[in-house]
Amino acid sequence: QVQLVESGGGLVQAGGSLRLSCAASGRTSSSNVMGWFRQAPGKEREFVASIVWSSGRTDFADSVKGRFTISRDNAKITVYLQMNNLKPEDTAVYYCTAGRVAARAPSPYVSWGQGTQVTVSS
Repeated sequence: QVQLVESGGGLVQAGGSLRLSCAASGRTSSSNVMGWFRQAPGKEREFVASIVWSSGRTDFADSVKGRFTISRDNAKITVYLQMNNLKPEDTAVYYCTAGRVAARAPSPYVSWGQGTQVTVSS
């Protein structure tokens, strides 16, 4: 199994930036893809971004495309979500995830972090 530890959440004003980090440990060899989902109160868990570990290929939700970037650090087995030009609608708990295939649905992913709160004030 893969353990995922997230950090970097917080409170920012609209237009500001945050960088989330997710460090993976354990049986990471089976984690071909890592990514981020978010969940706001009363809403379903929503895809944000993913990255294929070996190639660096990325995918982004339309709602964040052009504002967010995802990257990886091979030496530390860590993924990052750089969030720029944040909007109040980005307010949610952000979850790091890992799995074997890239997908926009949460079901194929195997491991999940504990979540980190991102709050954007207007």
